Amino acid sequence: MSDEPTQQETELSVLGSTVRQPIPHPECFPAPQYCETVTFRTEELTSVCPVTQQPDLSTLVISYEPDELCIESKSLKLYLWGFRDRAVFAEALAAEIASEVMDTASPKRVTVTLTQRPRGGIGLETVAVRTKLS
Repeated sequence: MSDEPTQQETELSVLGSTVRQPIPHPECFPAPQYCETVTFRTEELTSVCPVTQQPDLSTLVISYEPDELCIESKSLKLYLWGFRDRAVFAEALAAEIASEVMDTASPKRVTVTLTQRPRGGIGLETVAVRTKLS
């Protein structure tokens, strides 16, 4: 067995590294055979209301059907960190994350469900879907 890193390992720069700031895009690795669905869930997505500048706290579920690549989870967490101080409406945020997953991993399909914690008694859930064009 060789001590040399595989191509897959050299392409993952975040995993195993100390990173102290958000990153612009999540990293990917080759999808294992027979992997049909990958789902990430976090209840710690934060952003800022573009009108009031108050923090918005959301639950995020990303579910995708990999084609050739899977998203590495630590890099996804660091990508999502970048929204912490961003002023963005929930609907736009869900759409942006779905587009990022599609652009980065090129899955067959991705569904992003963002559920914002209620403020003023009104909750919000938005779903963004992207499908790979044949």
